[in-house]
Amino acid sequence: MDFRNDSAFFLGATCLLAATCASAVQLNITAVTATNGKSALECWQLDAPFIAPKTVDISGSAIAKLGAADNVDFSIIPPNFDGGLHNAPLNQWVMITAGLTRITIPGDDSDGVYIQGRQFGLIFAADTAGLGEWRYTTYPGNTETTALVIPTQNGSIPDHQVVRSGPCQMTETLGFKALAGASS
Repeated sequence: MDFRNDSAFFLGATCLLAATCASAVQLNITAVTATNGKSALECWQLDAPFIAPKTVDISGSAIAKLGAADNVDFSIIPPNFDGGLHNAPLNQWVMITAGLTRITIPGDDSDGVYIQGRQFGLIFAADTAGLGEWRYTTYPGNTETTALVIPTQNGSIPDHQVVRSGPCQMTETLGFKALAGASS
């Protein structure tokens, strides 16, 4: 599969409302970045809001445009796998589709972040070699972890605002849940 054309890779979230429901909700994600020469966790809010698609098959849903992608891979990681210290090979989206991932930063006394697969499994990795010291990744679940690894075209980083340092908290990642909750 080749995503190197001008069409944008996107993630859809069900809205269950009229097309106007997506107008002000933005996607917050945890990003692994580099700050002052060290890998770091940040909570980002993407600048582009969710939009309402115009195609019939997903009418009434919402889309967050993530940008163009290149060379998408699907990974299957064994249970209790130790990914060790590493940097991101490229600026990339990682969508944990199942399982559990834990990311910690050496020298940071926090507990790092646990990324549960499925709807809250999207992160952005931008701590490429030369920008920051390594991070530590493990997959502590009792089942396999599966992930889509999606390098951005030309190494681009999505336009965003830093909500705060540290991973997004659950209340900060529920923004798109407002799309579905607004119909209640």
